Amino acid sequence: MSPEMQRTYDVRVKEFVPLLPPQALKEEIPISWTAGDTVIAGRKAIERILHKEDPRLLVITGPCSIHNEEEALEYAERLNALREAVSETLCIVMRVYFEKPRTNVGWKGMINDPYMDGSCDIVEGLRRARRLLLKITEMGMPTATEMLDPISPQYIAGLVCWSAIGARTTESQTHREMASGLSMPVGFKNCTDGGLTTAVNAMIAAGSPQSFLGIDADGRSAVVKTTGNQYAHIVLRGGRRPNYDSVSIREAVDQLRAKNLLEAIIVDCSHANSSKKYQNQARVWQDCINQRLDGNDAIVGLMLESNLREGNQKLTDDPCRLAYGVSITDACISWETTEALIRSAHEQLLRSRRGNSGDAALSGNGRYKVAVTA
Repeated sequence: MSPEMQRTYDVRVKEFVPLLPPQALKEEIPISWTAGDTVIAGRKAIERILHKEDPRLLVITGPCSIHNEEEALEYAERLNALREAVSETLCIVMRVYFEKPRTNVGWKGMINDPYMDGSCDIVEGLRRARRLLLKITEMGMPTATEMLDPISPQYIAGLVCWSAIGARTTESQTHREMASGLSMPVGFKNCTDGGLTTAVNAMIAAGSPQSFLGIDADGRSAVVKTTGNQYAHIVLRGGRRPNYDSVSIREAVDQLRAKNLLEAIIVDCSHANSSKKYQNQARVWQDCINQRLDGNDAIVGLMLESNLREGNQKLTDDPCRLAYGVSITDACISWETTEALIRSAHEQLLRSRRGNSGDAALSGNGRYKVAVTA
């Protein structure tokens, strides 16, 4: 029998495509002093908010996924101007998501398939992702993304201020270990059924030292030893029912307190909390703002899925025919709605802090009405 007939490895592997080492991409697209300052300041601000040393509300907003760099940069420019205008009450970070988990099949995001044609040029995807993150952070705009592939952080994490671990990967030991070594605060989403135990256990694991297999900056296989991430926290995204209401928030705080974990909660206004209807994000947003105005400091942040234009569209065989500024994954609220929500929250929080109602319209319970529609 020939050696080939005895082959027991890589039986279903079509080919291996060489991947440039992380250090090579960092040298090709180096981080600038300006971008570095943005990342460091952004991470520090988020850390202070999580520890309630900064009274501002963290706002993570942006497209469900990035598929067009021009659109992303336009959104970033608008958001950066808004960030500066409301910086007294809100700390705004832009969602710049390059990786999308799939229940079965579908487009996996810019890193995996940058040309959106199934060619899966991952090397080009990593280049585009790093280049875009660099441009956005050079504006002074902090960034957030979901870390899905355990290798990709070596290529882009140095330009990210906040990271999420999704509902479907929060239970993964691989992602908990990865999070333990990430340089930025990491939010674990509750699992899709709405239970919090998985996310709480993930926070404990990520906050502990870990040893696992990975790659180093030169692309070599290595044993990665971490110190643990003390800024792991929970993100409520709903489940079989929404979980942004005050009772759900209190239940989450009780579970976190029982395990001596950060009593800091970020509420995802999309996904199951909005019943997967983008128009409902405004309702979730205002409910959480009302809770903050009532003195609930457990809610330290809110997430929005937002794009230049509302809704979403299907990815077709011809990406050139896609409508500009419209999501190709989850449906998003428009820029106009996003700006209205953020400015309204800023005014409400600012007036509450100053104890001056001014000429704003007050609701019967003393909270400000949000005059926006999705």
